[in-house]
Amino acid sequence: MKIGFIGLGKLGMPCAEVIADRTTHLVEGFDLLPKSTPSFRINDTLDETVKGKDIVFVATPTPHEQGYDGRNPSSQLEPKDFDYSSVVDVLTKCNAVMNDNQILVLISTVLPGTIRKHLAPIITNTRFVYNPYLIAMGTVKSDFLDPDMIMIGTMDGGRTPEALQVADLYYEISGFKPRTEFVNWDECEAIKIFYNTWISTKIAYVNLIQDIAVKNKNINVDKVTEALANSNRSILGKKYMRAGMGDGGACHPRDNIALRWLARELDIGYDFFGNIMDTRERQAENMAKEILKHGTNIWFSSDSYKPNTNLLDGSYSLLVQHFVKQHGGQIVQGIDNKVEVIVRVHETDVFSTDETTVIFDPWRTYPPGKNVVYYGRPR
Repeated sequence: MKIGFIGLGKLGMPCAEVIADRTTHLVEGFDLLPKSTPSFRINDTLDETVKGKDIVFVATPTPHEQGYDGRNPSSQLEPKDFDYSSVVDVLTKCNAVMNDNQILVLISTVLPGTIRKHLAPIITNTRFVYNPYLIAMGTVKSDFLDPDMIMIGTMDGGRTPEALQVADLYYEISGFKPRTEFVNWDECEAIKIFYNTWISTKIAYVNLIQDIAVKNKNINVDKVTEALANSNRSILGKKYMRAGMGDGGACHPRDNIALRWLARELDIGYDFFGNIMDTRERQAENMAKEILKHGTNIWFSSDSYKPNTNLLDGSYSLLVQHFVKQHGGQIVQGIDNKVEVIVRVHETDVFSTDETTVIFDPWRTYPPGKNVVYYGRPR
């Protein structure tokens, strides 16, 4: 197999070296800046690197403008997307000299929707796969060889011949089959970016505990974070990783409210817990607006926050109902001929209805039907 690598920076160079060193495939690379490596040939032109190759990887940077990389305060600046100009330029040039027997693979980080809206229309002459990497600077080669997962995005998420060929190359390089997610372009973009920002959120959260420990003076931050880190059911496990109704109960919302007070009392300088509560409320309002797209007479299958109980403390169902009423909807008590939309509050809630009543399911597990709306999943 012949492989081309466009972009030999901190990501592209070590990954290309691994492919060249661990396989018998011919690897050639190209970069705008002078580069050298004993592992493979670096060409003078992009065309030379692309022509005749079976797979061409593009590792072109998608930088932010100066001042947006985090080394200086940026939260006060206007939010901006990445700069895709280099990616557009490289993809355009690759497409001009490639054909349908080749595979073009983009590994650069882009925001969800970017490929479908802006990049895929450029690629008309060859087959295309989106395949970002989960690597950290300084450990690129080891992360490349032993990834948490491989992400391969195609137009509709199918296991196309080109997607499978790219996956097989990674299996060959690694010597085993890492967990591989075959998804569509937008889902692949989302997995990559939310994987990164999940890590940012975890770091911000443990450092928040550190700030409170410093102000409190009687808390050893390591004892707290180690206890949390060893809690591998709810905190580090799969629990709560299904999107649906928001949290409720006698603890979660009220604890965030109380910690908001403590953070202000200790003067830590920011309102993390206030942001959580505001986000929770905006998410409930977003759900209410989506419900109202399907009718104004709404029945919620439960008011409780927990299945098979009548517990109302911190009920997310009641919070969503608040916003339904605020935006002009009416909450109907019980299923009758006035009901236009049934909201399935709990994943265990079961009911039958005719097909004129919309079943709005935030959990996306109710048996499919013409009248069933899966919130968060396109039809």
